[in-house]
Amino acid sequence: MKKHAVLITVLFALVVTLISVSVVFWEFYKLNKQQYINNIFTKYSVIIQIYREHKQRDSSEIMLEANLAIYKFRIERDTDEQKKVVKKGEILKREGSDTTNNVTMLNKNSINFEDIQSDLKATMIELGHNIYFYIESSKGFILIEDEELVPYKPWSILYSYTTIIAIISVSFFLILQRLRPLIRLRRKIAKFGNGDLTISFKTDGCDEIALVANELESAKLKINSILESRTLFLRNLMHELKTPIAKGTIATQMLSSQKQIDRFSSIFGRLESLVSEFAMIEELTCVEGKKDFKEYRLVDIIDGAIDMAMVERSSVSIDISSSVKIFANYRLYTTAIKNMIDNGIKYSTDSHVRILMLKNELSFDSKGECISKPLQYYIEPFTKDNPSKNSFGLGLYLVDSILKVHDQVLAHEYKNGVNRFIFA
Repeated sequence: MKKHAVLITVLFALVVTLISVSVVFWEFYKLNKQQYINNIFTKYSVIIQIYREHKQRDSSEIMLEANLAIYKFRIERDTDEQKKVVKKGEILKREGSDTTNNVTMLNKNSINFEDIQSDLKATMIELGHNIYFYIESSKGFILIEDEELVPYKPWSILYSYTTIIAIISVSFFLILQRLRPLIRLRRKIAKFGNGDLTISFKTDGCDEIALVANELESAKLKINSILESRTLFLRNLMHELKTPIAKGTIATQMLSSQKQIDRFSSIFGRLESLVSEFAMIEELTCVEGKKDFKEYRLVDIIDGAIDMAMVERSSVSIDISSSVKIFANYRLYTTAIKNMIDNGIKYSTDSHVRILMLKNELSFDSKGECISKPLQYYIEPFTKDNPSKNSFGLGLYLVDSILKVHDQVLAHEYKNGVNRFIFA
């Protein structure tokens, strides 16, 4: 949901707008229809006036029909049609109380044309495409069809509603189209963050998103330049250091004192170890994606780590099934395990490390005192608990960096005198 917050907000605004416009037009439609009905309902007064004059003058039925025909009125005399109109028609409006039983009155065989009473009631009925006026009193009723009037047609409102909805929909569609470059830009940034340094953010647009994309392209070029300079510096530094270290190691053997030989051998050995660790750091920065990752048996990687650490097999206990496999970069993961073995043997009280699986997580157990500081302190470069140990404080930093490349983290817990480091 959070990844598509802008898109969801735009769609929500579209839905709310469409619903609001629809509600407004629906209310306007009802109001407009009611006004139309009110306007045409005034014709009932003309019918009543003609009908009263007919009774007062006692004119013939033919004269009554002729007078009504002038205003496009027609008396409906068919009993079945009368029943159909009253029962199935839609009542649009009525004036006066609705106390008369229509069915009872429609069952009469003839229309009662006695003197008009003062309690005349008028009802306007719509059936099909026709408008009827149903006039009734306590003495009888008459049903008159208006041949001129037509039912209310909402075409103008429907046209306006459709036009506005189309404009709103097109507008939001254009907004979504303008957001598409932002979605593509987010994907490119994600690829760049995952190590694809060849991705290009450059675009030919001139809007705000294009300006952001071009600024990212400029920043990417600067970052790539810095990374290349850093890599070149480290590689040249290691190359320049290895030669004097090798020469110094050879020259050390020419010293006459064994004590001096051991001392200088230790110094050059530590320098060589530091160069190797720098090389590993440089390799981690150059890892792109997981193209060098393959599936290996975990016991094979551990065996390689033990050989790399050059420790006695008896110093390491392995309690892992040979069927357990891992998708990893062999050299990097072997180095991480090797550093954990070195660390466990170096700081344990019995110079022994036990490697096992706990809940599908690789664990390194060693007896000893609990680490004195939080784990985060030890995974920083050049930090260590005991300065007298033969280490530059890069071991756990390298382990943590390697695990991050493998989408894992380093965790620690202490229980019953055992330090447990876990690849989680």
